[in-house]
Amino acid sequence: MSLPAPARHILVMGVSGCGKSTIGALLAEALRLPFADADAFHPPENVQKMSAGIPLTDADRWPWLDALGTWLATEEKGGVVACSALKRTYRDRLRGWVPGLRLVHLAGAPALIAARQGAREGHFMPPSLMASQFATLEAPGAEEQALILDIAASPESVAAEAAARLGAR
Repeated sequence: MSLPAPARHILVMGVSGCGKSTIGALLAEALRLPFADADAFHPPENVQKMSAGIPLTDADRWPWLDALGTWLATEEKGGVVACSALKRTYRDRLRGWVPGLRLVHLAGAPALIAARQGAREGHFMPPSLMASQFATLEAPGAEEQALILDIAASPESVAAEAAARLGAR
């Protein structure tokens, strides 16, 4: 008799435009886990602020992060969520819901991310907020044991590397 596989909860994080949603969905597929995009969990007020070019405050983010944490905690076998989680306190809040949360930090040159943001259509996060994203970013420290991946390669390659390093079944 074999034991069930341990739950795997994974946060794919980084600034807007780094490929969290695309790479997160590919990673979830490779690991056979459900996927959620944090953007879908924002209340309308947050979307309105961001659409107007107004950065969110921490007070705006707490209910949003708790909704994400609830989703992760209810996924018994695990799940992959794409969420900026730019500050350590945000990641700690998610870890409060799922203590074993694994981080995949998608990192890239600001020029590459700006080009990607400029090319995408229909997203509520305007490229004008990119500077605030980088200013807010607190890169994961060594104690967070994040898997840090360069986004210069194709999303498929980045997701495949993440899956291999996280132990795809």
